[in-house]
Amino acid sequence: MVYVVGHRGAAGLVPENTIKGFCYAIDLGVDYVECDVHLSRDKQLVVMHDTTVNRTTNGHGALRDLMAARIRMLDAGEGEQVPTLDEVLETVRGEVHLLIELKGIGVEQAAVEAVKAQGMEEEVTFTSFALDRLATVRAMGDQYRLGAILPNPSEFDFARAVEMGAVGIQVHYANLNFRIVHAAYEAGLEVLAWNPDTWREQQAMIALGVDGVSTNRPDVLLNHLGRRVLDREVEAKAVEITPVDSAEGAETFLHDAVAHDATEQDITQQDTPVDYAIDDHDLNENDEWVSDFWD
Repeated sequence: MVYVVGHRGAAGLVPENTIKGFCYAIDLGVDYVECDVHLSRDKQLVVMHDTTVNRTTNGHGALRDLMAARIRMLDAGEGEQVPTLDEVLETVRGEVHLLIELKGIGVEQAAVEAVKAQGMEEEVTFTSFALDRLATVRAMGDQYRLGAILPNPSEFDFARAVEMGAVGIQVHYANLNFRIVHAAYEAGLEVLAWNPDTWREQQAMIALGVDGVSTNRPDVLLNHLGRRVLDREVEAKAVEITPVDSAEGAETFLHDAVAHDATEQDITQQDTPVDYAIDDHDLNENDEWVSDFWD
């Protein structure tokens, strides 16, 4: 059975990277939640995706220029504080596995020390687009789980992930195909698809044979899988997964699903689009999204 990851909690439903969002995702019945960590000016671990507080709070400024106490005074949505990593660890302990995406230079050691201090090494996987950051974590011990985020992986990326002992790779769903999934399995790597947010997209990922799906709408996936826990008054209806017998069939299904959701309004889509900025380098000095990743 595919495992379900609540991306930044449940970013399509509840303010992202907040304790409220993580609790909501856990109550829905996810298997994992994912968060992002940065260092504040005073080297405290704060949970936020962007390099600035501009998009997700009522404040302004770069995280690296703000003291943690100041960041904590901001409203991260619906009255929520920007959480610390310690708070997130306490929230998920014994409930779900946590994916911690390492953001910003120098965050690796502080994040590892926080996880180690709480004795949660087996409940956490460290992830990053920057494989050098994962290599830094690996140098701190073989006990840490690593996940390489590879938007469109090459053979070199696979080799590097294997070399550093990663447990798996995370690939953007629009770039996934049978060849990548097969190559990953041949290398002994799990495959996590991110971030399909409609059922057709999610179903396409399952048909390709991925191990897990990370999504801003875990409610959609869990509901269709018949595993939704929260809001039991909403009937959970399991939908049959379309069988795929060949690489060609899987990729055709994926192409059709992505094309469908790019042209038709789906009832599962929220009114306000989720921000999909990929990493620190995708924002310029004016906090404008400059990535060409989607082209």
